[in-house]
Amino acid sequence: MNAALLIARNIAREERRWLRRGRAAPLALALWLLLAAVAAFTAWEQRASAAAERERHQHQMDEAFEAQPDRHPHRMVHYGHFAFRPLEALAAFDPGTDAYTGHTLFLEGHRQNSANFGEVRQSSLLLRFGQLTPAFVLQVLAPLLLVFIGHAAVAREREAGTLRVLLAQGLSARTLVAGKALALGSVAALMLLPATLALAAMVAFGGAPALPALGLALGYAVALALWVLVVVAVSALCRRGRDALLVLLALWVAVVVAVPRAASELASTQAPLPTRVETDITISRELAALADAHNAGDVRHAAFRQRTLAQYGVSRIEDLPLNYKGLVAMESERQTSELFVRHGNESFARQEAQQAWVDRFAVLSPVLALRRLSMVLAGTDLQAYRRFMEGAEAHRYQMVQALNRLQAEQMTLATDRSSRDDRISRVHWQGIAGFEHRPEATGSKLLRAWPAAAALLVWLLGLGGLLLWAARRLGQGQP
Repeated sequence: MNAALLIARNIAREERRWLRRGRAAPLALALWLLLAAVAAFTAWEQRASAAAERERHQHQMDEAFEAQPDRHPHRMVHYGHFAFRPLEALAAFDPGTDAYTGHTLFLEGHRQNSANFGEVRQSSLLLRFGQLTPAFVLQVLAPLLLVFIGHAAVAREREAGTLRVLLAQGLSARTLVAGKALALGSVAALMLLPATLALAAMVAFGGAPALPALGLALGYAVALALWVLVVVAVSALCRRGRDALLVLLALWVAVVVAVPRAASELASTQAPLPTRVETDITISRELAALADAHNAGDVRHAAFRQRTLAQYGVSRIEDLPLNYKGLVAMESERQTSELFVRHGNESFARQEAQQAWVDRFAVLSPVLALRRLSMVLAGTDLQAYRRFMEGAEAHRYQMVQALNRLQAEQMTLATDRSSRDDRISRVHWQGIAGFEHRPEATGSKLLRAWPAAAALLVWLLGLGGLLLWAARRLGQGQP
């Protein structure tokens, strides 16, 4: 076993020497390292700039809210506030869904708004193909480079006639294939180096959690190992390097482009989402069926009125210890918030059903499992976006209800005649609007990333078996 390993290492060394003597592989690898370094640097700079800008805007909005003059509390309900989604440190490595979902949410009473200002809506169509991030270059471009560098690793020996000589001298086909895989694996490791250094820098200087960063490094290492195995296996199965190149290019197109696209389209048909217009119409109809929050005399408030009078043991709303209009505002906001939460849960359930459909296609394309793993660990997947939206909605509800409570407690029914004229001191809404979003715990991320990691490991075992089978056919002299 030790002798076979030593021979495999010698073969790998000779293969690397052959690659260095050529012009194409060193030049391509140098350009790759430059591209990967630029991708990591620009992604980090863009993430840092965006995070600082969002933090600055959030601070400005907090100050603007607290600087509002003395006024009616319900005027502040309609004045509203903004919540900006903070960026996690690893979002620089893989922005995931962030470019498509938006990051700014306007919080106001009686409404639940969508997040706005997604980068895709403000950029050219080039962004829809992919951003120059470490995740994109490793998922899409790295396999292509491995194909061009390693497609002739074994087929070249057959074309040159040296394969028969090596096997006749007693060299095991398995050892030969292992040496070629080791050589291409060292190239893959070098290709992974810039991303690994970038992840280490994010942990050391950017405050990124260490375990998710390590998980990303290991996940992409396994993904590149998959391509090393399939490239060497196909090269061993094909008679000519040209044939191996064509087969591998077809596999790259299918695995990286076609299958993910087909999975997305099928998911959209199997779990369709209503359009924005349809959703708005449905919610508007349901809101119209609720009692008017601005009209305490609306007959649809009759049941609430009777419960309130009975709760405080009085017969007239004028005798209540609290301002009835404020209580009506609180009850109306509770009802509308329940409606918004229900529709939000339904929408996210459909989106998660679409994601489940896409995940099933990981049996055809390991790229889908890699993307899933990468976005989960980077904190940029659908669940991370849902955490932000639900956290912002909870904050919106608490903020609006705090203002409605001010109307109920700080104003009387007799003086609460006009939201335009009756006012209370501005000190009452100091600190109400502060929004703080907490990222998902590391343990939860790792748990959610495990199915994707398991899918990659299954692919690794399967392609390892393919390589062994290809080596066996090579040793038997089969075409």
